[in-house]
Amino acid sequence: MRNGLLSWILPKSPKPLLPESEVRSLYPKFRWRILEATFLGYSVFYTVRNNFPVVSKEIGQALSYSQEQIGNILAITAISYGIGKFLMGALSDRSNPKVFMPLGLVLTGICNVCFGASSDYQTHLILWGLNGLFQGMGWPPCGRSLGHWFSVKERGAKFAIWNIAHNVGGGLVGVIAAYSASWFGWRNAFYIPAAISFLTAIYLYFRLLDTPQSVGLPSIEEYTGTETDPSKVSESERELSFKEIFIDLVLLNKYIWVFALANFFVYIVRYSLTDWGPSYLKFAKGASLEKGGISTLIYEFAGIGSTLLVGWYSDKVGGKRGLVSLVCMVPILFALFGILLLPPGYLWADLTLFGVVGFFIYPPVMLLGVAGLDFTSKKAVGTAAGFIGLFGYLGRTALSKGLGWMSSFSWFRWEYSISIIFVSAILAIILLAFTWNWKPKH
Repeated sequence: MRNGLLSWILPKSPKPLLPESEVRSLYPKFRWRILEATFLGYSVFYTVRNNFPVVSKEIGQALSYSQEQIGNILAITAISYGIGKFLMGALSDRSNPKVFMPLGLVLTGICNVCFGASSDYQTHLILWGLNGLFQGMGWPPCGRSLGHWFSVKERGAKFAIWNIAHNVGGGLVGVIAAYSASWFGWRNAFYIPAAISFLTAIYLYFRLLDTPQSVGLPSIEEYTGTETDPSKVSESERELSFKEIFIDLVLLNKYIWVFALANFFVYIVRYSLTDWGPSYLKFAKGASLEKGGISTLIYEFAGIGSTLLVGWYSDKVGGKRGLVSLVCMVPILFALFGILLLPPGYLWADLTLFGVVGFFIYPPVMLLGVAGLDFTSKKAVGTAAGFIGLFGYLGRTALSKGLGWMSSFSWFRWEYSISIIFVSAILAIILLAFTWNWKPKH
């Protein structure tokens, strides 16, 4: 198969081990190179995925789309992204991230260009569904790379740093898309992010690396001394079959299932204020498009400090990602209740509470992904992350389709949306309560 048509995307074969002096010099450099490149790449994936919600109102007005049609586009994006994350995760476990991730950025950039050039609803539905599918090529290769270059004892802290890519990308897309649409028209909210994605894909191709062994370095377990038994190191580096990855390590893994179900409700909370937050502020609180975009920026950037702190702390408590996630979900209930009670005219208070939700929701988003790595093999990281992510985006689909459908009725009030999110947060807490004492198995 390595000599076939797809050999260019397969993992690189191990190279002879470099001298010890070169290993000591190159390993730290390459580790931070991987962290930087995957961080940048995933941030840019956001700019070509979450641009539609920011300008959905303008698109609806320009093309006479109903709220239900807007909800359908959001829903198909969420479900296709969830499926794509799962399928592409399985592929990424058997692919070279140096090729896989840039290819995903190119494909999603093409979808954005075509979306901006079209004015037909069915075409938009198909294109944004395809975009969601190709977006699934973003997180899995990042998880694969980080799993090979960072040990289990440092994952919480290092993934916390990397996870800020969600906040940076999510915050920037609100500003880029909103101002592109305001200054140049809604179509440029897709053209400009697409151009950024093409340039980033070129950069990633020359910057990313495959496994440490592919560049003549020892495995991360050997380098950090976390595993000294040669037979165990050899077993952990063995390329697994599809059955071993998909069935044995994911579908029959009870830990992965619980984290996936919790992620369903965590993602409802997470995307409620990005997908529908600007519309909520517009229709329920009288905010403008620009201020709606700023709310996204505040929401996303509020999670940066908390993600770093909580990721580090989860390592210090022995990798109890579920317990720490549970604690983070509790303050969100109070913030949502405050948003529900605030009358129009107090936008600064609404934005503050948006920031509170962002501050506490992003640590669980990050930790549930790390938990998937903790409870499976690093050779199945992409598939496990994709499976947990699939449930997350099923939650986002339920949110998008449900609110889009409800908003088409005359009895609908935007306060109902906050109540739905509130209940989702409670259900996430209940599921996370089962994981309070779970620690990594390896």
